[in-house]
Amino acid sequence: MIMSTKPVLTLTDAKRIAAAADVEALRNNWRVVVAVVDDGGHLLYLQRSHDTQFGSVETAIAKAYAAIAFRRATKTSEDAVLSGRLIHLALPSVIPAEGGVPLLIDGIVVGALGISGVRSSEDGQIAAAGLAALNQLT
Repeated sequence: MIMSTKPVLTLTDAKRIAAAADVEALRNNWRVVVAVVDDGGHLLYLQRSHDTQFGSVETAIAKAYAAIAFRRATKTSEDAVLSGRLIHLALPSVIPAEGGVPLLIDGIVVGALGISGVRSSEDGQIAAAGLAALNQLT
């Protein structure tokens, strides 16, 4: 029997991704929460800027969970709602707001990143910085 192997998102990877996201947030003086989940949607790493509203903790985790559960950026759900497809409001564990992105290594989804604390487009900008850090690791 041949066992298959797959890439895994490590805690070290998660911290590097979060650090890159944090650099983008700090550069813009934005206070945010950064959540990284593994491929099962389990929280791997959480980072909260000083004085960030505590509601952003659950929101960042939910954005990351939605990105891994549906294997697409949460902006997809935001765009769907804005175009009138309200079913996205009823989907379990979906935050239809930009800021959640799946993390891929060699084309395989290994986790997701969720950002919350500022406008959804700004959350998305921060998430893109974290995603870029992952791409530099692989």
